[in-house]
Amino acid sequence: MFHPKATLEIINQMSKNTLVEHLGIEVTELGKDYLIGKMPVDHRTHQPLGMLHGGASVVLAETLGSIAATLTVDPQRQYCVGLDINANHIKSVRSGFVYGKTTPIHVGKRTQVWEIRIENEEKELICISRITMAVLDKKQE
Repeated sequence: MFHPKATLEIINQMSKNTLVEHLGIEVTELGKDYLIGKMPVDHRTHQPLGMLHGGASVVLAETLGSIAATLTVDPQRQYCVGLDINANHIKSVRSGFVYGKTTPIHVGKRTQVWEIRIENEEKELICISRITMAVLDKKQE
């Protein structure tokens, strides 16, 4: 389903000097139709009460969904941008890592929908998210 030349090294290199790198997000597994990434729960991702900030969970979800969508199109001709994202925060976490797994719900010619499940180290559900992506054509020169 994903671009055949995609590797974890290439995927993670794309995040250099971005919010993704600043928050410590790393893609750790590239499956046939899924991506897994991790994010630390620390001073960079905490809210004032010392728990994982819901917005940081959404950044992880959008990162994984956006990368997955991008890996399904020809990068010479198209690119993907987020149209809508939602997240339900189920459980709090104060330290360690959270792990997000994105899987496709719909991969169409002009839109894509991806589900992202974020779990703690004990595999407990922390957040469930869904992102809708638009597939846009690049201007040909």
